[in-house]
Amino acid sequence: MNDEALRREGLIRPLPVDARRVADALALARRDVATARAMLTVNSDWAYTIAYNAMLQAVRALMFSRGYRPVGSHQHVAVVRYAELNLERKWSVQLDRMRRKRHVSVYDTAGTIPETEAANAVARAEEFFGVIEDRVNGGLEA
Repeated sequence: MNDEALRREGLIRPLPVDARRVADALALARRDVATARAMLTVNSDWAYTIAYNAMLQAVRALMFSRGYRPVGSHQHVAVVRYAELNLERKWSVQLDRMRRKRHVSVYDTAGTIPETEAANAVARAEEFFGVIEDRVNGGLEA
């Protein structure tokens, strides 16, 4: 499967590459990584959720840099599917696990994320941001 298959499924749509849009998505991811780190001392659920959002925004930046954007009512799923096709498996697996767990903590049950898991998620988001930033800027393979 490739990006074209995601287009046919209606998960992504072409978008003119715009350096400002890419920079804005990276800035959102950078902000969320810092906010998630700060939130660790306040609330584990929200630190985890914000770390997930940082990773989501980072993949969106990658998509924008390649001329795509997620569409439809399942944009989080579209971003995860894009990650599956364009990043190392470990990253897409972690992103999807975090997406599912975040959904539970936001919509179903408070207090589901232990402090250690939130701290691991924040560290993962920090590393992931660096990988994506390098890739967007023409650096190392993710």
